[in-house]
Amino acid sequence: MTTGAVLSMRGVRRTYRTGPEVLPVLTGVDVDVAPGEWVAILGASGSGKSTLLNIIGLLDQPDGGTYLLAGRDVSRLDDRSRARVRNRDLGMVFQRFNLLPRTSALENVATPLLYARVGAAEREARALTALTQVGLADRVQHDSSQLSGGQMQRVAIARALVNDPALLLADEPTGNLDATSGAEVLRLFAQLHEEGRTIVMITHDMDVAAHADRRLVLEHGTLRVRRRAAR
Repeated sequence: MTTGAVLSMRGVRRTYRTGPEVLPVLTGVDVDVAPGEWVAILGASGSGKSTLLNIIGLLDQPDGGTYLLAGRDVSRLDDRSRARVRNRDLGMVFQRFNLLPRTSALENVATPLLYARVGAAEREARALTALTQVGLADRVQHDSSQLSGGQMQRVAIARALVNDPALLLADEPTGNLDATSGAEVLRLFAQLHEEGRTIVMITHDMDVAAHADRRLVLEHGTLRVRRRAAR
């Protein structure tokens, strides 16, 4: 493991079994992500991106190998411990936003703080700060039906930031947006990166991945470096 890495994996494996069939999806993932680094992970459909995302996001456990998140071995935590670490150390942004319906942007962003048992006044103040950071101070009382797709994704990013996580994990964050909204979201990620955020982004889009410091490709259950194309 690399000392000081926000995320460090060695030999991470995941196999699925359906009756007699055994399907090895991850066969030995090794990766380190340094503080403040922006890493894009690419892969074809069926390459195991979702499986790797679920393991990084503590929604699933590997069958083997070691995973350190913010210096803690999280490879074999029980469900309750995974949920606590996920809420504290991970900020997750999803393709389909995953906002609570009929709930204001402010309340959506404050939700992780509610699970962390932060008091109401502090929840509201921190949620407002996060929404201001993503340019939505004027939309705090709007629910998702009153927001555009790009605005909903920015609410989702604010929610991911509100607990000041060690790692921001994004799953195809522009995949459900038009070109203009997608570009706005990528500019926001670039701003967060410039401010020192550590980002791991899962994407199939080479143009999106090109914004990252480093691009890795998931093939045959392992990660390899993809070189940046000459411009």
